[in-house]
Amino acid sequence: MSKKVFIKTYGCQMNVYDSKRMADVLKPHGYEVADEADGADLVILNTCHIREKAAEKVYSEIGRLRAEKEAKALEGKNMYIAVAGCVAQAEGPEMMKRAPAIDMVLGPQTYHRLPDMLKSAEEQRSGGRRSARVLDTEFPIDTKFDHLPTDSDFDGPAAFLTIQEGCDKFCAFCVVPYTRGAEYSRPVADVLKEAQSLVDKGVVEITLLGQNVNAYHGDDGKGDTMTLGGLIKALDKIEGLGRIRYTTSHPRDMDQELIDAHRDLKSCMPYLHLPVQSGSDAILDAMNRKHTRDEYFAVIDRLREARPDLALSSDFIVGFPGETDQDFEDTLDLVRRVKYAQAYSFKYSPRPGTPASVNEDQVPEEVKSERLARLQALINEHQLEFNEASIGKEMDVLLEREGKLPGQLLGRSPYLQSVHVDLTKGDNALDVAGDKPYTDFMGQLVRVKIVEAGPNSLKGELVSALH
Repeated sequence: MSKKVFIKTYGCQMNVYDSKRMADVLKPHGYEVADEADGADLVILNTCHIREKAAEKVYSEIGRLRAEKEAKALEGKNMYIAVAGCVAQAEGPEMMKRAPAIDMVLGPQTYHRLPDMLKSAEEQRSGGRRSARVLDTEFPIDTKFDHLPTDSDFDGPAAFLTIQEGCDKFCAFCVVPYTRGAEYSRPVADVLKEAQSLVDKGVVEITLLGQNVNAYHGDDGKGDTMTLGGLIKALDKIEGLGRIRYTTSHPRDMDQELIDAHRDLKSCMPYLHLPVQSGSDAILDAMNRKHTRDEYFAVIDRLREARPDLALSSDFIVGFPGETDQDFEDTLDLVRRVKYAQAYSFKYSPRPGTPASVNEDQVPEEVKSERLARLQALINEHQLEFNEASIGKEMDVLLEREGKLPGQLLGRSPYLQSVHVDLTKGDNALDVAGDKPYTDFMGQLVRVKIVEAGPNSLKGELVSALH
């Protein structure tokens, strides 16, 4: 009889990828993925340390799981609770003390050892302990990628693929260098092999992941290294791989080879997430970003010269320690000049262990809230303008799932916009009752004419199927 594992994923796309690989690791040991925690034999909370009060949300979830765990124990059944990811890495020992219901805490570099941890937990439980005590947050000398299953089940036309982990930038607000470690790039051959495997399973779009993805320098197998631009060129040669994206990038690592890939390769999508965090040179310096606003503008200019239709998104932190009214106005000015298609913005909140967390020049909470509201209003205005500019245009859309209406599928544009495609309307509209089921178009790239736009999505009609 198979066992059930429920994995709850918090935060970034890399955690989504990691959760999938944890399921892969557990599959040979008889675990099937469950859709909910109720009834699961193992629950894994894959955590993120970037968002505010991340740890508190995890403790709240553990409180709910503890009641179910205790109820199952009364029935003579075991349920194991594991905490993985960056919160686990940063606060592992404290979590074990604070939440006795936790059986296992594992850092993001150790999940390939999950079966061994689970075996240890089971042995402790069989010895009479209500909760096991397994803590593994070491940074192993050998990479976890060397120990992961080579074959992974996948369902859907779009997939994530981690190619790089860790960061050497040490921004003053960020915990990544401490929770994910130093920068590591996977060998080129391993990346290409995994990408080919995904395409063989029907994947059309791959998003390359890394905390600092454009710092990628993978072993090319010939005694040299390959940059991200070179890797994208190699991936472009895989037949059936129609789209390549990557995230998250740093302005300092946007080299010419990568910019040229946007210019030369149809598969390299005209959309780039390039975080800047602030538009003030003084704050950028305090953040240890190691670039100025003018250097950021120069990168944008080079990108747009190479690919005029390129759309950009970014990240912003509001109320970083020492941020003045003028510093914030500089951020608004940068946003007005770049005009992002989308952007994520947050109020600064201290992360234990980071340099900024001990800065005494903290910005009052009410000031941060007021600034965030102004920034988000401007970002939303630009996002709506960008979406409305799509009306009347034709674009390729990758159809990923069913919509709420008959004959409707949801997909993504080249600019990562969510598009509701009505296959019953347009130049090659389908007769839902007479034609082949419209769900046969799932996973395909189709040509779509955009007829309506809102703040967060587009509506389109079918022009033609591409392949």
